[in-house]
Formats: sequence, C-alpha cells, structure tokens
Amino acid sequence: MEPDHAICSAKGCQADAVWELQWNNPKIHTPERRKTWLACEEHRESLSDFLGARGFLRDVVAHQG
Repeated sequence: MEPDHAICSAKGCQADAVWELQWNNPKIHTPERRKTWLACEEHRESLSDFLGARGFLRDVVAHQG
C-alpha cells in the first residue's frame, strides 16, 4: 500500500519529507538527469553528506508535496 504523503528516503524513517535531494551518478547518468531522494529535517544532512561524498549531489530544494 502506497503512503498518502511523501516520506523520507532514510532507511526505516517514516517522517514526512520536507526536502528533495536531487542527484545523479555521472558515470551512468547524463548530466541533465536528476534522481530524487526525499528527506525529513532530521535526515537532510546525513543523506546530503552520503551523496556529496560520492560526488552525486546536485541540488537540495524544498519538497512541494
């Protein structure tokens, strides 16, 4: 069953998403391609750090959900 609202992408988290972490893997995605992870306030930094350490993070914007 799909949730009726966007939830955080962090493992085990069920909090409402308030951020969109837009990323791509330059080894397999074209430069304009964006994938999205959703983040709650608590997990925004840790998810951003994970993607940033790999050179994948492109942008962080407020989730319009």
